[in-house]
Amino acid sequence: MSDFIRSTKGQYTVRLIMILTMMWFFAACDSKSNQYVEPPPPKVTVAQPVQQEVTEYLEFTGTVRAYEEADIQARVAGFLQSMHFIPGTKVNKGDLLFVIDPKEYQAELNAATAELKAARATHHRAEIEYERAKRVFDQGAGRETDVVKWRGERDVALASIERAKAKVERAQLDMSYTQITSPITGRVGRNLVDLGNLVGEGEPTLLAKVTRSDPMYVYFNLNERDLLEVMATYREAIKEKGYNPDMEPDTRAEIPLYLGLANEEGYPHEGIYDFGDSSLDPGTGTIQLRGVFSNPGPAPILVPGMFARLRLPIDKKADALLVTERAIGADQGGTYLLTVGNDNTV
Repeated sequence: MSDFIRSTKGQYTVRLIMILTMMWFFAACDSKSNQYVEPPPPKVTVAQPVQQEVTEYLEFTGTVRAYEEADIQARVAGFLQSMHFIPGTKVNKGDLLFVIDPKEYQAELNAATAELKAARATHHRAEIEYERAKRVFDQGAGRETDVVKWRGERDVALASIERAKAKVERAQLDMSYTQITSPITGRVGRNLVDLGNLVGEGEPTLLAKVTRSDPMYVYFNLNERDLLEVMATYREAIKEKGYNPDMEPDTRAEIPLYLGLANEEGYPHEGIYDFGDSSLDPGTGTIQLRGVFSNPGPAPILVPGMFARLRLPIDKKADALLVTERAIGADQGGTYLLTVGNDNTV
């Protein structure tokens, strides 16, 4: 029994010694890990600035509008007889679009033509009677009253001819209005009135619209502060180029304008600045400007009513210093740039 107790005490002593040894080891490790270690120097990427010409731009949001747009209207009253186009297709200037029943206007033209013939016949008879009365009077065998009478009849008949001519022209004009043609080349919309309906009764009736899609206008607004900057820049450019304000618009220098749509990156479409309003809108403090862009093809990119992003160059700086955007930092004081000295010190 005593041997068993001594053996147990011996094992306990060994275990205690091992535990104390391990605690000392971990304490030694902790003391080493808490020592201060000097951090390594940060890695710095150095880039050389680039010197080149830089163009400054102003950016806008604009609205696309048609270069030309025409309302096709009925100018005379009548029943719409026929339609000669497919909605949504291209039509050329002068193409027949609609026909209004022409029977009534043909009858009026025939009546006016007959009235003109009658007036000419009356004038012819009065001219003969006047010449006869004048000849007899000159021979001393007639009365002066007959000469005066037939001269008056002749003049009245001449006036009747002019009035009849005006009626014929008016009837021909009304007759021509029954043939409704396109005033411009462009894309025609849908017909707004179906065949068989009465149109033009009392006022013109809108039948369709034709829109020219190539080129296209884009309108945008410039605020007063940017306007002053643009005016100052272009005033200097005008002096350098010897610009004459009396030049015709097509001889002036073209100012480029760049456009991008909502699904496009950047500004891939190039046009020209075309027009600026003559005054600012006092309500908004802006002035309206306009650009014109080519829009060719059967499936044009620009459609009236679209919104577009625009970029207008306003100034160029020669030999400007450019740095990579990654080198520009920012803090509460604003943006900053770190430079490296001759001794490689930041």
